[in-house]
Amino acid sequence: MSDAATLQLLGCDFTSAPGRRKPITLAVGRTDRGRVLLDGVERIETLDAWSLRISAPGRWVGGFDLPFGLPRELVTTLDWPTDWAACMAHYGGMSREAIRETFAAFCDARPVGSKFAHRATDRPAGSSPSMKWVNPPVAFMLLAGVPRLIAAGVTLPGLLAGDGERVGLEAYPGLLARSVLGTVPYKSDEKAKQTPQRLIARKTLINALENGQAPLLQADGLRLKLTHAQRDALADDARGDSLDAVLCLLQAAWAEQRHRAGDSRWGLPDFDPLEGWIVSA
Repeated sequence: MSDAATLQLLGCDFTSAPGRRKPITLAVGRTDRGRVLLDGVERIETLDAWSLRISAPGRWVGGFDLPFGLPRELVTTLDWPTDWAACMAHYGGMSREAIRETFAAFCDARPVGSKFAHRATDRPAGSSPSMKWVNPPVAFMLLAGVPRLIAAGVTLPGLLAGDGERVGLEAYPGLLARSVLGTVPYKSDEKAKQTPQRLIARKTLINALENGQAPLLQADGLRLKLTHAQRDALADDARGDSLDAVLCLLQAAWAEQRHRAGDSRWGLPDFDPLEGWIVSA
């Protein structure tokens, strides 16, 4: 993957139940002399269409906002396979109802304050535990997304060899957003919470990304390059799906820059190969 000119970058704001009202949002771009150019935003309304998109021939590095693994503590307690591929095959064969019941029973048996098991990456990234099935239902995002990435033959560094042409990394837009905004909210799916203050927060975040002021981007001199129309569209998306996809795109750009500089691990540390790791955490 040495020719950056032909390499596409993807950023995916994923949902486990896409539709017209809440599609999977895919930001598509590329790097050019330290700038990350946004070429477009795709809306994908079905999981089958998303599978086709990621299975299509091409050369890309993508940041995907969904967990790529489960906590080792959970897996060992449940006596599931501790090999990642075998664990994902087992998990992929379960229904949502079975997952909900199994995880609820696991939580019920644990003390208040530590109901969920966490992956090692969750705390540095500030992400929800990957076994969580509500608000947000990331356990179901894993169920819907990871088996399709595996079936598509995508390379998942540290987890799955794949074809080497299409590289998928676990991304988390909240990590990059919080580095700029702290705990200030910038989006909501609820109409009542789509306030002028959150619009200002989105504009503040976009401005920082364009000026290369987010800590993740500063170290490498990366900055987001937008047209006026793109900037307005990202700010005006009160749900934040488009902006989250762009944040994932920037995390993919960060990893790709490291890989181009000779880091075979795409900026990932040594991590538990059962759990996976959020890029840039």
